[in-house]
Amino acid sequence: MTQHQADHAAHARDEQGHDPGGHGDMRGMAASATMHCLTGCAIGEITGLIIGTALGLSALATIPLAVSLAFFFGYTLSTLPLLRAGLPTARALKIVLAADTLSILTMEVVDNAVMAVIPGAMEAGLVNPVFWASMPLAFTAAFVAAFPVNRWLLGRGQGHALTHDYHHGEHAPSGYRRFIPHFATTTLAAAVAAFMAGGLVVSLADLLV
Repeated sequence: MTQHQADHAAHARDEQGHDPGGHGDMRGMAASATMHCLTGCAIGEITGLIIGTALGLSALATIPLAVSLAFFFGYTLSTLPLLRAGLPTARALKIVLAADTLSILTMEVVDNAVMAVIPGAMEAGLVNPVFWASMPLAFTAAFVAAFPVNRWLLGRGQGHALTHDYHHGEHAPSGYRRFIPHFATTTLAAAVAAFMAGGLVVSLADLLV
């Protein structure tokens, strides 16, 4: 473990009142980290699928696009708080790559595997309830799969432990960095859920027309 990782692990012990390998608070931190990653992945996945469908791309072309955007948005949402806190871009990206890559990769593998095994999900199109009903199932499976990964990383002083202070506002921004946007995970998750619910409602309404 590097000194940077050790410092964050020590902070987590002080903040939670015990070593982050404990059970109660450890689960909460792991759940928060997993939801944070899932939100970025969901935004990227949905955006990629919408673009792919709009352009008439095949599933073989749409999946790489959606996965690439999932990583992009996942990394971006994790990097912004670090930039607001004053970290140089290169250092912020290095920390985020180390913290989130395994979690996002796990989510993407599980998410796309679920979509692939649900009959017609990948070919359903945007105005089809099968597509919008499949997405929440895939994201739920991705959350369940990534949760133990994030918990394991936290126990090693890695993963969300590397970015926890920055994501929870313990480093106040100053100067122009105050204008770097901050997106609360709960707000983004609610927006994603509302968007998927809206897509399902519209697709169901289209069937009745």
